[in-house]
Amino acid sequence: MDSDRFTTCPFCDSCLPLSQLTEHANFHFWELQHDFDLPPIIHRSPDATAPPQSLPREQAAYVSLSGAKYWRGGETSSDNGECKANDKISCLIVSQTRSEFYKVEAGLMALLKNCLESEIGNSISILSGYVDHFECLESEDAGWGCGWRNIQMLSSHLLVQRPEARKALFGGSGFVPDILSLQRWLEIAWEKGFDLPGSAQFNHVIFGSKKWIGTTECAALLRSFALRARVVDFGPKESQSIPGSSADNARNETSIPNLVKEKDKEGRGYHVLMDFVWNYFLDKISIQFGQKHVVISEKTPLYFQHDGHSRTIVGIQVNHQQKRHLQYNLLVLDPAQSTAALERSLRQKVGWEELIKRGMHTLKKPQYQLCYVDPGIASEGEVEKLKTIDSIFLEF
Repeated sequence: MDSDRFTTCPFCDSCLPLSQLTEHANFHFWELQHDFDLPPIIHRSPDATAPPQSLPREQAAYVSLSGAKYWRGGETSSDNGECKANDKISCLIVSQTRSEFYKVEAGLMALLKNCLESEIGNSISILSGYVDHFECLESEDAGWGCGWRNIQMLSSHLLVQRPEARKALFGGSGFVPDILSLQRWLEIAWEKGFDLPGSAQFNHVIFGSKKWIGTTECAALLRSFALRARVVDFGPKESQSIPGSSADNARNETSIPNLVKEKDKEGRGYHVLMDFVWNYFLDKISIQFGQKHVVISEKTPLYFQHDGHSRTIVGIQVNHQQKRHLQYNLLVLDPAQSTAALERSLRQKVGWEELIKRGMHTLKKPQYQLCYVDPGIASEGEVEKLKTIDSIFLEF
């Protein structure tokens, strides 16, 4: 009998008797109507059919409830009861799922700060504030999800450190959504007109896909919330966009002079990237060598993209060596690494350098991209300009 069967609420993932699903779902839509002044979507019907319990979440674009439908992503809308653009946002606000991740007590960045402060030597480290580490999981997104995990790491910082971003992101939910929910948000960004060439690269559909994404998609998603996401390209003058992101679409690029004119002994200009990251985190901070210390920057982490993988730069360290030589290390959180392993190495202060520090000798790819978020909320006119994903180009 139906009263003995159980199902999952498509909005809040609660497990409840099938006979109670309609009443339970009506409550969600009552909340939606109350909060957003939307017309009622679900009504009782004696011949209502329940949604199939075996319907995979990745494939469920629409689920029928009491003869009505609600949006599950990836479909266009019309006037026959399906959600329009604004309705999709309202539906997604209540149906999005909080991402599960390994929560580090006291925070991973606090542990990293302790390790950097305990080092011996004449060094200065600059760190972003709060950042949670999101790892790729073998059962979910291993091999393709690094881009989404970096968006989650960047979002975790914005939600804690930037009050204006917390109100704007993900409908003001206050949490980092899972990958499927982020994919829906990206589709909405495309539908709003953000990064139309990039949207076309994916045939306008990303929900349920295992395709790689990159900085362009990160910028489009965050800009759709009126956040000032910026993209920076590094590479040779003749370089094209990085494989593995959709950024072989048309992007407006602005060239600026190299920060350092002379290349290193091996003829590579990776110091241009290092100098940019150092100056980015340094910003208006006043520092002085002579005593080791760690400084917290107000800057967001950097989404760090290259061919085949992406990571999150959460800071940079400079060591003042003999003959006035400066050695830089990027401080990186890699979604391919285990959060538990990172926490263990940082707490024990053993082996953490190999997991987090990346010197210039590790930069071997011909091209790199960064994405970061400037402070504040864009005005309506500025948002229209942000729909075109432009970038700054720095030549190696």
